[in-house]
Amino acid sequence: MTAHRPDPTASPPFSPDDQDDRPASQRAPRAALRGLYAITPDEADAKRLLPAVTRALEGGLDALQFRVKGGSPAERLELALAVHALTTQAGVPLIINDDVELACAVNAEGVHIGRDDGDPEQVRARIGPHRWLGVSCYNDLQRARQLSAVADHVGFGSVFASPTKPQAVRAPLSLFAQARSEGLNTVGIGGIDRSNAAQVIAAGADAVAIITDIFGDPDPAGAVRMLRGIVHEALSRRND
Repeated sequence: MTAHRPDPTASPPFSPDDQDDRPASQRAPRAALRGLYAITPDEADAKRLLPAVTRALEGGLDALQFRVKGGSPAERLELALAVHALTTQAGVPLIINDDVELACAVNAEGVHIGRDDGDPEQVRARIGPHRWLGVSCYNDLQRARQLSAVADHVGFGSVFASPTKPQAVRAPLSLFAQARSEGLNTVGIGGIDRSNAAQVIAAGADAVAIITDIFGDPDPAGAVRMLRGIVHEALSRRND
């Protein structure tokens, strides 16, 4: 598998050439997350998940989040290690959802936490200064402001109705413009697909997180190519 061509609107890819014995917490600081950020489905079967991840990576992701809740801790570790091997080969940073210890165990490039996944300052202390820390802020700009010193990026959503979390609170698009004016790096999540991704970027989001429109497509690589084109075109139109 080959990594996608570098793009000035994208998060700088993680280079396999930089892989060494240092943990991610001791690597150089990462640039801001930008572009197309895929999230894996909650699929604990490696025979199903790994081929889908491989195909998505072939399409040119900017980042991937491992979000598998099922299976035993040992099974999740084995699966996360396998996914990280794929992302490293593709030059794509891997972010682990919710599980700080798993992120450290697999030497992932980042972790994402929600409101109930621990104190962000304690998480930052655990993962060190050089891994990405993403924090869900739902529709709460004040929470995002309060976490700006510790989080690399904050997530707002659900932006649209989401099949993954149908009861999630809704985040208005106006939040992204407000956050951007204050220098916050933001990710939009929830119900985002090819029909509305550009709208979220135009509103001020730096990245869009997508599950269904990628992994629910019979051709994840093709879906990623289309989405990445839409997202990066929208980013290029901004005067960041």
